[in-house]
Amino acid sequence: MWRPPEQNQSWVSEFILLGFSDDPTFNRILFVAFLLLYLSSVLGNALIITLICRDTHLHTPMYFFLCVLSLLDVGYVTTTMPQMLVHLLAHSKTISFAGCWLQMYVFCALGLTKCTFFVVMAYDRYVAICYPLHYTVILTWGLCTQLTAGTWACGFFLSLIHTFLTMRLPYCGPNVVNHYFCEGPSVSLACMNTHLTEKVDLVISVFMVVAPLSLILASYIRIAQAILKSRSMEGCCKAFSTCASHLTMVTFFYAPATDMRPNSSYSHEQDKQISLFYNAFTALLNPMVYSLRNKDIKGAFLKVMGQGRLAC
Repeated sequence: MWRPPEQNQSWVSEFILLGFSDDPTFNRILFVAFLLLYLSSVLGNALIITLICRDTHLHTPMYFFLCVLSLLDVGYVTTTMPQMLVHLLAHSKTISFAGCWLQMYVFCALGLTKCTFFVVMAYDRYVAICYPLHYTVILTWGLCTQLTAGTWACGFFLSLIHTFLTMRLPYCGPNVVNHYFCEGPSVSLACMNTHLTEKVDLVISVFMVVAPLSLILASYIRIAQAILKSRSMEGCCKAFSTCASHLTMVTFFYAPATDMRPNSSYSHEQDKQISLFYNAFTALLNPMVYSLRNKDIKGAFLKVMGQGRLAC
């Protein structure tokens, strides 16, 4: 049971994020590298969103979901990277209690939304390959909107539970977090038993990893069966190509995320590196994977470039 603090007990009003290094020279190098990474991620995903919105040939359920995924990635990386870039050059590496609460909530919400949204994208591929003649009949714009809204609602609701249980804990010092953003390591700094909070976090983490991966696996088992029944080699190759990009992104996102568990045996440095990968690098990989493997995206890009040259 939580008890009110004694009069002489001080409460934390801000946290200190240690980041990656205390060496100013090394931090400047990291600043340049991470700035390029952040700008590439944002501009790459913004380009995909722009191309899909401009080209009417890309106004299909698959590209609608890809557009939403790019939007998620922009928000996901923007939640953490700008503040990290500021801390790499600033002497003070503090974040207010409210700022930490907000960053944790938005980051977890977008991350959990991505987990469930990959299931929606897998369902899209399942319908497209197993029921190609009924694709537009099954995946209507109304259903696409409902599926998208449902994933966002699920992610933000579960994140609210996680953040509420974490930030309601009493923090009376120390206030130093060995991370580059407020992801949840501050739970260990609470001055009370955090067993319940850690158990709830574990249940949410397992549910949001096992359930989506099981549904994705089930979708691709049915897809594989449909492909094997196809007599057309060209059709098999085309079907596999449309799934390869999605499978690549699922692998890159879930592989490191499955290692982010409470009381992990990883060191703090390994923890930060894994977080950086599934936060920043997956956002960069999304436009690279989909643009390099997708003829429609490349065609839309060349069309826009051609219009730009004619305008000049």
